[in-house]
Amino acid sequence: MVALDPVDLTSRLIACPSITPHEAGTLTLMTEWLEPMGFECHHLVSGERPDGPVENLIAIRKGAGNGPHLAFAGHVDVVPPGEGWDGDPFVPRIEDGQLIGRGATDMKGALGAFVAALDGWQQDKGTLSLLITGDEEGPAVHGTRAIVDWLEERSIGLDYCLIGEPSSQERLGDTVKNGRRGSVNVWLTLEGHQGHVAYPQLADNPLPKMARLVAALDAMELDEGTDMFQPSNLEFTAIGGGDGTTNVIPGKASAQFNIRFNDLQKGEDLVRRIEEMAEEIAPGTKVLAKISGEAFLTPEGKLTETLADAIEQEVGIRPRLSTGGGTSDGRFLHKLCPVAEFGLPNATMHKVGERAAVADIEKLSMIYRRCLEIFFA
Repeated sequence: MVALDPVDLTSRLIACPSITPHEAGTLTLMTEWLEPMGFECHHLVSGERPDGPVENLIAIRKGAGNGPHLAFAGHVDVVPPGEGWDGDPFVPRIEDGQLIGRGATDMKGALGAFVAALDGWQQDKGTLSLLITGDEEGPAVHGTRAIVDWLEERSIGLDYCLIGEPSSQERLGDTVKNGRRGSVNVWLTLEGHQGHVAYPQLADNPLPKMARLVAALDAMELDEGTDMFQPSNLEFTAIGGGDGTTNVIPGKASAQFNIRFNDLQKGEDLVRRIEEMAEEIAPGTKVLAKISGEAFLTPEGKLTETLADAIEQEVGIRPRLSTGGGTSDGRFLHKLCPVAEFGLPNATMHKVGERAAVADIEKLSMIYRRCLEIFFA
């Protein structure tokens, strides 16, 4: 029997144009690989338009003896490739030791590496599952959230969860993420009365009021951070009002911003604070907020230590723990169990020409295999 090649598996996944939220055959491939290894595979289709339907895969294998339940979580969907590729982004190719294609790093490389790590590995006890979604890069409404609901409805508990997000920074193995900041998006709208600039007494200009509110929010200091988290930050992403006509006072002003917050904050508390400021500084402002996820932190323990030991044994370095970067589906899974993220170097994720070193994909598979051996020993 020929052992599964993680680079070949990754290439086959890249060849599926799974732009979020479409899985484009990737989950069928993974099912074909996992079922012969004894996994019971469940295809879960969830949601309706506009954010659905989304197809997810839950694969579960139980050993003969009692033991912990370890889940490997990931996603098969990718961001749109964009313009400027030197070749088809969904036709994988190897150049100068690099596997090039959309999803090579984020995160089909980790999926290929983990499946290959399972090849020939005997699981004597405990439970191992793969929780794979087709909607991590998109709205993330009917992806991992639906998987969590499915598990809870069946009273299937997880003890630990490893997510294959590209966590490494300068080299493979230098970083494990044991937490993530929360995120809330906010849209502000303030109605006024349109009029002629020469007769301001006949109009109500919302722009100065919105400007004062924007300035106050921009100057707001949320916190100073913690030992594990950087300070929470608020960043404006758009400010608007009027259509550029020079002699018309606009009838509406708007602004939008995002807050990335640490575990000193809660999403609902931040939204309430914004609403109070808006009412005080610019009465009548409508505040629409969407909390994408709360901050979470996994304390050092069996999961992080097992990962660190496996990485050190395979590549000779001890990873640092980090909570930096954007959000991940860990914001949903941490409600079930401790979560940590480890995967390939992330320098080219979401970029034109996304690529991963062939040697890194192969080594990542060895680290995952070592992690399984230590965890279930």
